[in-house]
Amino acid sequence: MSTNTKTGFLERRFQLKAHGTSVKTELAAGFTTFVTMAYILGTIPNILGGTGRDRAVVLAAMVMVCFVSTALMSLLTNLPFAMAPGLSSCAVMASIVTNDGYSAEIAAGIAFWVAVLLVVVSYAGLRDFVVRAIPANLKFAITAGVGLNIASVGLRNGGIIVATASNKLAFGDLTAPIAILTIIGFVLILITKALKIPGYLIISILITTVIGIPMGLTAVPETIISLPGNPFGTFLRIDFLGSLKFAFFPFILTLFMQDFFSTLGTSLGVGGKAGCLDEDANLPQMGRVFKVDSIATILGAAFGLPGMGTYLESSAGVEAGGRTGLSSLFSSFLLMVSLLFTPIALMIPNAATAPALIIIGIGMLGSMGKITGSDFADTFPAFVCVAMTVFAGGIANGICLAIPVYVILKICSGKIKEIHVASYVMTALSLVYLFSSL
Repeated sequence: MSTNTKTGFLERRFQLKAHGTSVKTELAAGFTTFVTMAYILGTIPNILGGTGRDRAVVLAAMVMVCFVSTALMSLLTNLPFAMAPGLSSCAVMASIVTNDGYSAEIAAGIAFWVAVLLVVVSYAGLRDFVVRAIPANLKFAITAGVGLNIASVGLRNGGIIVATASNKLAFGDLTAPIAILTIIGFVLILITKALKIPGYLIISILITTVIGIPMGLTAVPETIISLPGNPFGTFLRIDFLGSLKFAFFPFILTLFMQDFFSTLGTSLGVGGKAGCLDEDANLPQMGRVFKVDSIATILGAAFGLPGMGTYLESSAGVEAGGRTGLSSLFSSFLLMVSLLFTPIALMIPNAATAPALIIIGIGMLGSMGKITGSDFADTFPAFVCVAMTVFAGGIANGICLAIPVYVILKICSGKIKEIHVASYVMTALSLVYLFSSL
């Protein structure tokens, strides 16, 4: 098959011209997304390995599930969204075993029932119904909150911002090698972006990775090829009935709300940056996104992986020009290939990808300029969402704090008719979630 024929097929399948992109741009964007999220190859197996599972098996299962899930998202929505298990959900699942003393099979069962709930509400149209009930200002705020969350992750990964002993955020040691390399990478991105160099993001990441070698931050692997574990080693190792006890309800609710709002927030945030939102700040494909998310979560739970969802790092691919599912499909392909070359993928240090996250996150704050109106009840919840996404530790927390504030202010200002019925339901669930997380 000729190159032109292949390109023609990709054009028809992903509507590249209609989205103002090309095969070359999409592949470069997919590579950027892959490089930015490659850290999951080391972090997630280590987190879940703490529950007594074989890390090699967890890694192989995770990569396989990520590939299938992202491919589904790509082909069914044509959006540049890469999927992987949520770090916060993995942390909760590990805590169920290590801190609460339950078995890994019980934890997998909890993840399974969360997935079942997501399937029910997704295919019943409830998730899309709730999203459309959220006011536009709050959706713009979600995009900005996601941006600040991305930037804060980059600042922490790069050693620029740290938590002090008194639990306050402060500058880290800016003379430390990791901070210096992060600053070098940040300057490189600024320069290459200003010069409009094609592929500036991935070029800057790779250059920063090379600079990190003499600084001792980029670990050159002793071997290039690594044999993967058996991905089916944990398949269906689930205690279905044992995990249905009422005592596990707080865990189920926590994971459910995290997945629900993380997918919502990340999809709106990354979709907004990609220019995929309509005039009401809705993502037209959101219904399909939720359905793919629920299927992916079921698949992940079958292999003992919690909270499959759209990854924030997809924004790196969008920044690199990715606009269609071709970029995310390519990133998932690279993730699958990396299973044989994990040492190479893991050699990219946090200091090389942190500057990209900082730049991307700050750039998403532009959505704040779209917040309109002078009514305090309309604008204040938006700022609560942005602030609490960062200060309260995540997208789900920011949204779950903003929705009750919105409802309370509307009631107190005598504008009850403006409150959608779904907002009351979400307020109740948000409060239950917040109190169960204490």
